[in-house]
Amino acid sequence: MLDVLDDLLRWWNDGQPVGVATVVSTWRSAPRLPGATMLAGPDGTAVGSLSGGCVEGTVYELAREAAETGISGLHRFGVSDDDAFAVGLTCGGTLEVFVERVDRATFPQLGSVAAAIRAGARVAVATTVSGPPRRAVIWPQHTDGDPGHGEAVRAMWQQGRTGLVEQDGTPVFVASYQPPPRLIIFGATDFAAALARVGKILGYRTTVCDARPLFATERRMPGADEVAVDWPHRYLEAEAEAGRIDERTAICVLTHDPKFDIPALRVALRLPVAYVGAMGSRRTHDQRLERLRDSGVPAEHLARLSSPVGLDLDPRTPEETAVSIGAELLLLRSGRSGRRLSHTSGPIHHPAAP
Repeated sequence: MLDVLDDLLRWWNDGQPVGVATVVSTWRSAPRLPGATMLAGPDGTAVGSLSGGCVEGTVYELAREAAETGISGLHRFGVSDDDAFAVGLTCGGTLEVFVERVDRATFPQLGSVAAAIRAGARVAVATTVSGPPRRAVIWPQHTDGDPGHGEAVRAMWQQGRTGLVEQDGTPVFVASYQPPPRLIIFGATDFAAALARVGKILGYRTTVCDARPLFATERRMPGADEVAVDWPHRYLEAEAEAGRIDERTAICVLTHDPKFDIPALRVALRLPVAYVGAMGSRRTHDQRLERLRDSGVPAEHLARLSSPVGLDLDPRTPEETAVSIGAELLLLRSGRSGRRLSHTSGPIHHPAAP
């Protein structure tokens, strides 16, 4: 919905009904992911895209009809690979599209949802797609709307996922909106500068932190979204207390200095984050584990440490090392095997794990 939000909100503010068509599920190589949205505006305009082909003509008419009648519906469009290009699904596949009317009566929370999205706050919208739509807006501390949207829906929000889920036998489409996950890098080195660039490519908001102001500068770290001058463990504790670290956060310790990395890892390993990695040789890793054990870090926390950091790609340069670490982050995020595609069979793209 992000690419059509401004137009949708403008018509909503004016009290005008809009036909909204949303991709809620896909199969095979459909061109758009769940959440892609097209609008049939009250002035007759079409905003947004679902497939880039003639499927959109049919969907537009359905959305326009929904705006006029208020009758929603779930529709499936699919084509063979042979006919795919002719009808706009360039790689074949199937789209399931939910069409509904959106106005102040059907979606009274749209204004607050739009404000949250623009502010980078976490929010999700859950809509039933069977029968008349019922809607709930999921916030970090409460749910606003139909109480039937329960634990399965909230789990989707917690994971930041967008797609269909079954809740009490009813299909519910959950659209999750949240700021990008964070990649926090400790140690303002050449490796950190390269990793900050790779992290941004992978969709992370990157921070480089170092206690040495001589090295922790925006000029030396041009790819980072933020450069912080602080002791790593102190910075991490403050960010956690402020609620700016969550289960999607990745932390990489590249300092190569026990007085920095041991305190930082003690804090990082007790946080419920997605990834904690540390750079160093096998010998450095063994010495690091010994220091962490001596400082009281329990074995279950030590088991979460990815060290030496990255995949076995024989990286030598800062850039190669950054790619190796980025590949490990992507591997863990995807849950895939990491094997060469030429050595595997079956679909290239898999749906996200529930």
